[in-house]
Amino acid sequence: MKILVTGGTGFIGSALINALKQHEITVLSRDPAKASQNLGGKINAVDSLDQFDNLDDFDAVINLAGEPIINKRWSPQQKKKICHSRWDLTEQLVAKIQAGSQPPHTFISGSAVGVYGDQKDTVIDESFAISDHVNHEDFAHHVCQRWEEIALGAESEQTRVCLLRTGIVLGKHGGALAKMLPPYQLGLGGPIGNGSQYTPWIHLQDMVDAIVFLLETPTAKGAFNLTAPEPVTNKLFSQALAKALRRPHLFFTPAFVLKLALGEAASLLLEGQRAIPKKLEELGYGFQYTTIEVALGDIVSR
Repeated sequence: MKILVTGGTGFIGSALINALKQHEITVLSRDPAKASQNLGGKINAVDSLDQFDNLDDFDAVINLAGEPIINKRWSPQQKKKICHSRWDLTEQLVAKIQAGSQPPHTFISGSAVGVYGDQKDTVIDESFAISDHVNHEDFAHHVCQRWEEIALGAESEQTRVCLLRTGIVLGKHGGALAKMLPPYQLGLGGPIGNGSQYTPWIHLQDMVDAIVFLLETPTAKGAFNLTAPEPVTNKLFSQALAKALRRPHLFFTPAFVLKLALGEAASLLLEGQRAIPKKLEELGYGFQYTTIEVALGDIVSR
């Protein structure tokens, strides 16, 4: 296949491109030379969509680009950056797909479980009625809902759209876990707040394999929870990480400390979603890493 990827130099994107080596990959990047160097010489890197009148030359588009949501406090300027880094590029991609006569057969576009808002211990699959149960002032929900609405504009008889409602992606060299490892390695790790909030997680390998599975499954369309079958509370996640590292589990981070440090963005760590991958499993995807103990054990041992 000829595949256009955005966000290809990121934590998930670079792992995905490595798994798509047999395909012809074009990566959209602000620094094409660096992208080609980092991802390998066979990658075709471009710095703008303006060189394409439409995307008819591609069989599929995978859209993973977006400003990291947790790296900085949510100032009005940072919120704008988080939103528009996702919305504007997705709008451009959809317009280019709509402009063609033979558009890509598949458009896979990012989202996150944050679209569900804070749902405590309610088990959530893709049929969850979001509009009835979500505080629409919730920033993460607002970002993801609009992102999904824009992406669905690419849907037609010729193009199917898959939305990736992603949990916390676990890998050693990027994402949330890379930031968590140092304090845990020092024996300073522990639950956040009271630890009862659910952590919907997925191993990086399953994240990549599931995207490839959706790419190769013509009947797959709509929203998918990209989360492992067994979400755990933050307390259980924390215990499992300390155990995998063979470190004590004595400390905890009070909610007020997080709120002081991160402001409104602390809600991403203090709230949660007990999301399960019902649609993926019904389609026949088999997870390699179903329990947090096995997933963390694998990552820590690498």
